Amino acid sequence: MPYVREIVRDGHPTLRKVAKKVDPREISDPMFQQLIDDMFETMYAAPGVGLAAPQVNVSKRFFVMDVHDDEYEPQVVINPKIEDAQEEVEVTEGCLSVPGMVGEITRFKHFAVSGLDRNGNKIRVEGDGLLAQCLQHEIDHLNGVLYIDKARNVRPAVTEEEKEIAETAAE
Repeated sequence: MPYVREIVRDGHPTLRKVAKKVDPREISDPMFQQLIDDMFETMYAAPGVGLAAPQVNVSKRFFVMDVHDDEYEPQVVINPKIEDAQEEVEVTEGCLSVPGMVGEITRFKHFAVSGLDRNGNKIRVEGDGLLAQCLQHEIDHLNGVLYIDKARNVRPAVTEEEKEIAETAAE
């Protein structure tokens, strides 16, 4: 039975560590599978579109995401490796670990990663727009980086659009 875990906030030391690679043998462990289920439950409850393990105080290199797009299934990406990044764009972003705030950040419009899925199979996740933004945001978390480290004009969300971004926290 999955449960909602606490999302740690900016200032928590786990958010600033480079997360450790997941040993592929660990993936089949029932505790690891439970953690994946808990992370989906936590992300949906927040609500967010992505959640990295460090955000639930687990310093491991994986994240879950669901950009609520018919084209993309909810995904677990373990030990992601950047494969492709094209065309920089500026987007407004928020984060579940920095609640109520938004800022402008430069991201790649098209982005692809490879890694392992929850069964330990090799996968490639590739896309544009919110999917690309989410992949980059979550990989930053795995490297101990928060969007506020790179963003300009970080501010409390005021407009309806900004509040929606901060609440679903493009991550």
